[in-house]
Amino acid sequence: MRFAEVAIKVPLPRTFDYKVDEQLLPLTQLQPGMRVLVPFGNQRKVAVILSLKADTEVPEGKIKSIIEVIDDLPVLSAQHLELLKFTARYYCYPLGETIHIALPSALRQGECPDKTSINMLTLTDKGALLPSLKAKTQLNLLKQLSASGKSSLTELKALGFNKKTIDSLLAKELIVQTIEHDNQWQHASPTVGTKPRLNKEQAIACTAINQSTGFNSFLLEGVTGSGKTEVYLQCLEEVLKRGEQALVLVPEIGLTPQTVNRFRRRFPDTPIMLWHSALTDNERLQTWRFCEKGSCAIVIGTRSSIFLPFLKLGMIVVDEEHDASFKQQDTLRYHARDLAAYRAYQHNIPLILGSATPALETLHKAINNKYQLLTLSERAQTATDNQFKLLDMKGQPDQAGIAHASLAIMRQHLNKGKQVMVFLNRRGFSPTLICHECGWLSECNRCSTSATFHKAIGQMICHHCGDQYKVPHQCPDCGSTQIFPNGKGTEQIEEFLSTEFKDIPISRIDRDSTRRKGSLEKALDEINQGGARILVGTQMLAKGHHFADVSLVLILDVDSGLYSCDFRATEHLAQLVTQVAGRAGRSGEPGEVLLQTHFPEHPLLQDLVNNGYQDFARFALTERSDAQLPPITSMAIVRAQGHNIKQVVDFLTDLVPVNGVSGIQLLGPIPAPLEKIAGMYRFQLHIQAQDRRILHPYLAQMVDYLSTSKLAQKVRWSLDVDPTDMI
Repeated sequence: MRFAEVAIKVPLPRTFDYKVDEQLLPLTQLQPGMRVLVPFGNQRKVAVILSLKADTEVPEGKIKSIIEVIDDLPVLSAQHLELLKFTARYYCYPLGETIHIALPSALRQGECPDKTSINMLTLTDKGALLPSLKAKTQLNLLKQLSASGKSSLTELKALGFNKKTIDSLLAKELIVQTIEHDNQWQHASPTVGTKPRLNKEQAIACTAINQSTGFNSFLLEGVTGSGKTEVYLQCLEEVLKRGEQALVLVPEIGLTPQTVNRFRRRFPDTPIMLWHSALTDNERLQTWRFCEKGSCAIVIGTRSSIFLPFLKLGMIVVDEEHDASFKQQDTLRYHARDLAAYRAYQHNIPLILGSATPALETLHKAINNKYQLLTLSERAQTATDNQFKLLDMKGQPDQAGIAHASLAIMRQHLNKGKQVMVFLNRRGFSPTLICHECGWLSECNRCSTSATFHKAIGQMICHHCGDQYKVPHQCPDCGSTQIFPNGKGTEQIEEFLSTEFKDIPISRIDRDSTRRKGSLEKALDEINQGGARILVGTQMLAKGHHFADVSLVLILDVDSGLYSCDFRATEHLAQLVTQVAGRAGRSGEPGEVLLQTHFPEHPLLQDLVNNGYQDFARFALTERSDAQLPPITSMAIVRAQGHNIKQVVDFLTDLVPVNGVSGIQLLGPIPAPLEKIAGMYRFQLHIQAQDRRILHPYLAQMVDYLSTSKLAQKVRWSLDVDPTDMI
């Protein structure tokens, strides 16, 4: 009798053995990586075979048999299974749930994997002339196809183009629909579009990457606008010439359309596909199969694309590697950048990590020669860098948080026909309401924080739990009607600037103004066509967008990131300021960056303004070393929450050994910075170690203990290895 070890989606850190009926399921057909249907309790579940073996520790009378084999061939290769096993071990997460998260939804449900055709739209010769059309959406669709060369139906729908618009253009014979199958890439030398001449630093970087053999990790540290994407493209050209595939990770779904358009213009005959959350289940499965069969040359995707299978992976690129969105913040708390490093090692291929503001973890490895550092210090468009200015707000008259001096500088740039960006990383009209009689603040009923005032919809909204309340007309404590907004948000900034600059169009970009599908792309298109002269927004504006006419960036409320309980706050602030500042001066002339602050003498701001992010980051690493904080040490956090505060504290207290553990430092239980969210009390236990080889065995033992702990069943808990957000 033979047995199969399988992984099942259950919240347990173990695998399960099942009996193989050799008459129904010949062993010659079974292979690791195949899906099978197994009985589990009173249910039937899809499982993945991990190994076949001759014996089992499960008693004869309790072991059950596999019901059915779903696949003829494995859906997960041995190499891919090893990646998922490593992920589960490193992040201390159940293997069955890890595999479940990595698989497309259709494969999780036991469906056939063969979805190998994709509907694509391209311009006809008639459509390529971009004829004038009354319907603006139809013309915009033609422009999108002109920019991208071709786009799938899903891409166009994600950009806000509906079926009616597409059908109208098909009827007018301005576009044509074709079907791409999984055998259309011939692995020949790619057709390469027009490419610019590299400067000296770009050429050195490309040469270093292209001449490397085997596994090598490169940190491409390039100032904003220095041409990092061009380095990616010219390195990928060599990968495609070898008939190999490439994975390009981008932080946001909003960046994928503009990135893929540029890649398709460079490689017009090369199959390039997207991977992000807006794809349907069938389209995700199609992309999965195209990658697996080697029919897709390049995938541009968000963090979960790190789990895609590739027939012959030749390079991985992580653009904006510092971005927090590469870290999954629930369920399997993996970091796509770190898994990219493991996967590049696994495939023995180069990894490129690109950023103007590299994470301190990445920079630390580069300084210690674990990664090769390549520097791009020259902006491709301008000969000189942007000019930074600190505006001391002490004693400054202001309106809606904007100093009169800032308004004067804005007028100067607007009078020159330029665009101005006003950045405030806080949406809504104001963070709270306050009673001027008794000091009452509009707090969320379920969270230990305030509810934000949204004037446009007349609602109070908690940005943590999502609860909405009516705007009070009287103070609930004293009955006064003297209730006013307290603090500033992007909605208030937009309202004030629309009255201050009455004849100048303004565009606000934040999560509230871009909720509708395609609204972000539409707003960005209007900005780039010169429709809006003043741009107001949150960090959505800082994510790699190219605004050619922006000559001034005004950053409000810089001080909020200077004093925080999160030791990474200053790093995040410096990255954000640098990224936002990089939106200016992209047209050939140096831009101006104005930072409003009450603490212009603060060492962080002085270092950042006078010496740049590169100098700040290296100084910040010395501070981390002195304080023995990551990346100098390794960290994990056990987070727990529940409606009963005593049960939460007891659960974490139970994890603290009486006599301690050699090499392990514990801090807690301590309240989370936001102690209460959605009615749940939240506490944390911080675990640190000098050596990762000590930390991970300790965490593995802890998880094993928690799987049987009765206290763990009374609270919600999670383990975050290498946390990036302490709040």
